[in-house]
Amino acid sequence: MSENFLVDEPVEGVRRVTINRPDSMNAFTFPMYRELLDMLEAIKYDPRVRVVILTATGRGFCTGHDLRAGGSPDWVPDYVGKAYASRYAMSVISAIPVALRNLPQPVICGVNGTVAGMALAFPLACDITIAGSSAKFVNAIHNAGTGAELGLSYMLPRVVGAQRAAELLLTARPVLADEAERIGLVLKTVPDEELQDACIKLAENMVVNVPMGLWVTKQSLWANQNAGSLEQAIEFESRGVFVAQSMEDKTEKQKAFFEKRAPQFTYK
Repeated sequence: MSENFLVDEPVEGVRRVTINRPDSMNAFTFPMYRELLDMLEAIKYDPRVRVVILTATGRGFCTGHDLRAGGSPDWVPDYVGKAYASRYAMSVISAIPVALRNLPQPVICGVNGTVAGMALAFPLACDITIAGSSAKFVNAIHNAGTGAELGLSYMLPRVVGAQRAAELLLTARPVLADEAERIGLVLKTVPDEELQDACIKLAENMVVNVPMGLWVTKQSLWANQNAGSLEQAIEFESRGVFVAQSMEDKTEKQKAFFEKRAPQFTYK
């Protein structure tokens, strides 16, 4: 792993991934997309990681793609034309919000400072976002000639409503932390110096729950956004209930609750 990401475990069961290019406002280079995807893929198959925190160092969360020193996408054949090259490049970049949303583990995004460009999709794809008071959300994708990429036109209306999403997607107006909380773009805003503690505290309230229970709850939450009926949503949830309640971890969770101690899950 390069120095572009820092990985640690602030508490047991919580994996924190920190974007670490502060001198470039954490803008991404092409190799970083593949690197982050590889990390998310490894986390996906590690049940010992029960909650993920995605955050960043320095004054900004991420200002999108590094236009000065971004390098080139080594997965794109050098003999193809512009249209093919663009499609190939975006196929990897756009896989990141999908990977975040499809992780079994809940993902908490801690936004410090500016988030702009393609990175605007990151907090939207995470399950819960907490913003530091310096947070600023900017649809800088207009600088690339369009106003929506990486699923913004799908995710943003589901978070803030269609009219607010239309305004933010059709303009480049920045949204500051207080407004982001008011319109539901983030769960809450905290002082910058309290951001990491707030993310960890939220994660601690999750890791005490049955890991498979977290998995099926997250899956139901997002899948049922498009459920055709209440009955359909309940049926999907019920299948998750059966899976989670058939595990030994469910019994351990109940014992720990009555014995007033932290549960010790075995992922069985």
